[in-house]
Amino acid sequence: MLLFAVLMLCRVVFTLYNLETFGSLEWGEIPKLFYGGVRFDIISFCYAYSLWILLSLLPLHIRERRWYCNVLYWYYVVVGTICVAINLSDAIYFRYTQKRFTAEEFFFADNSNSVQLIFKFAVENLHIVAIGFALIALLAWGYRRKTEPKPLVAGWYYYIGGILLLCATITLSIAGIRGGLSRMARPTAIPYSLKFAKSSDKANIVLSNPFCIIRTIGDSEVRAPQYFDSEELATIYTPYHLPASDAQFKERNVVIIVTESISAENSAYLCPEIYENEEQKGYTPFLDSLIRDGYAFRRMYANGKRSIQALPSVWGSIPSLETPFVLMPQSLGESRPLPMLLKERGYSTAFFCGSERGSMGFDAYAISAGFERCLSKEDYEKAHGHDDFDGYWGIWDDKFLSFMGEQIDTLKEPFLASVFTISSHHPFVIPEDWKSRLPKGHNQIQPCAAYLDGAVEKFFAENSGKEWFDNTIFVFVSDHVSCDYYAEQTTVSPGDFHILGAIYTPKGDIRGESFEPVSQIDIMPTLLGILDYDAPYFAYGRDALKPSEEPVTIVFDNGVYKAFSAKYVYIFADDAICEVYAISDVARNNNLIATHNSKSIERRIKAYIQQYYEHAERKSYIVPDTVSAGH
Repeated sequence: MLLFAVLMLCRVVFTLYNLETFGSLEWGEIPKLFYGGVRFDIISFCYAYSLWILLSLLPLHIRERRWYCNVLYWYYVVVGTICVAINLSDAIYFRYTQKRFTAEEFFFADNSNSVQLIFKFAVENLHIVAIGFALIALLAWGYRRKTEPKPLVAGWYYYIGGILLLCATITLSIAGIRGGLSRMARPTAIPYSLKFAKSSDKANIVLSNPFCIIRTIGDSEVRAPQYFDSEELATIYTPYHLPASDAQFKERNVVIIVTESISAENSAYLCPEIYENEEQKGYTPFLDSLIRDGYAFRRMYANGKRSIQALPSVWGSIPSLETPFVLMPQSLGESRPLPMLLKERGYSTAFFCGSERGSMGFDAYAISAGFERCLSKEDYEKAHGHDDFDGYWGIWDDKFLSFMGEQIDTLKEPFLASVFTISSHHPFVIPEDWKSRLPKGHNQIQPCAAYLDGAVEKFFAENSGKEWFDNTIFVFVSDHVSCDYYAEQTTVSPGDFHILGAIYTPKGDIRGESFEPVSQIDIMPTLLGILDYDAPYFAYGRDALKPSEEPVTIVFDNGVYKAFSAKYVYIFADDAICEVYAISDVARNNNLIATHNSKSIERRIKAYIQQYYEHAERKSYIVPDTVSAGH
């Protein structure tokens, strides 16, 4: 009971710390959230303390020995400390990912700046650290009472009773993990949290971190659901793209600028309603000018909420569903992303990122995707010294973008260059010499967005007169929304996926705007469409410059699938759409599931999921020869 109380207090801290994200909680919601939280804490207890339960109930007199009791005490305290530390850390971490901490986060723990960032987060949140120490002390003190373990019975009754008690406890533990003992019960999964919450966002309150981590460890096997037979599946949705009969490939340079955490809300052009009564009209004026003279995707959505999910989506048109694609063993299957396709056509390719080499696994994926060169912090410092390190992530964006321009000059045309900016990220620092010329903003990300905007403006000023510039297609897309939001609509879907997205050409031959929902996975097909690519290719996205009968963007978020259409948000869980909301219903007060016909969207979601996991099972992300030959 002491441990359950501590875990529930951790949940209260998590909820209060992120209350703005969840929105207002009605009193009527709290009992159900509390009950669901206890259910998940029971599972966490059974997972984390399974060995402790077994050792505590062994029907042997060794249990009464003082040294044995000390072993159980320290097991209890150490595991409890880990549970408290992870739960409270996630109260902070959740703001940056909008998901509970799972096993896949261990992938990022080997970055050289991880320890530095942990200490910085701790210093910035000393009140959370103090609460953690208090809860750990409560666990240690509450367990260490002056009790002497004595058997209740003696003789054979001791052993028989102990065996029965152990068997009963094991049975109850299995029931706790599975959610029951009937044959219909199955191990509780993350989407089960939706049963206790009004929305998928509030379901995060119910979840417990030990459960989320242990439940996702070693979850490497994928199994495609069989919603449709192969013939029907292909008619609903297919990732195979076939060229037009008259397609003739056109060589043009391509520069893809992936911006860190630039939500659409930072742009007055993409979200004018936010700044209607504001003196400061957005924080990306230069980017807005490019978007205005180029092609604007008014409703560009990220396919995930972390940087590692963005690059496969942008370069390879492969999204991340339940697990980030690059963390899946199945990602090692054969694929042909955009860099590889263009390299086969004689393009030189280069990827730029101002963080240190190997950070976040970007370089590894970039090389596998077909980039010939990967230039990072070390390459910059070799050319320009060590004075431009921001102290946390890497080289300041304005300095590194200038370095990218220098390196592009050395590339043979045609070329594909892509850069991942890093400065508009926690801890939201900007160079001293820029601070006086940037707006202060309403939050921490807005001055950083303005700094990035200035860095891009500087890059264009430095390179606009070069020979390669006019024959270049520039693509702007963010990796995900910022954890530091300003507008209310950015806190709920689809606003919490709404990012910067645009195409700009100095020639001015690609102009216009689209209000259809598109996402990062649509960038590769759109670019190949502009280049008039004349061969079949594999992509989960579509050419966003061509009309679509029923455009919809599908993402995986907090244990459920979400589909964004022109006017609605669909929540898909347990093989069916269970919630439908108008996009204008920011408070999510009116679930339209009973009156809205969502059958066609549900079929599209099912086909999308089935295609994704069927190809993951086969580890194949290419167009088969049979399809190419048939074309």
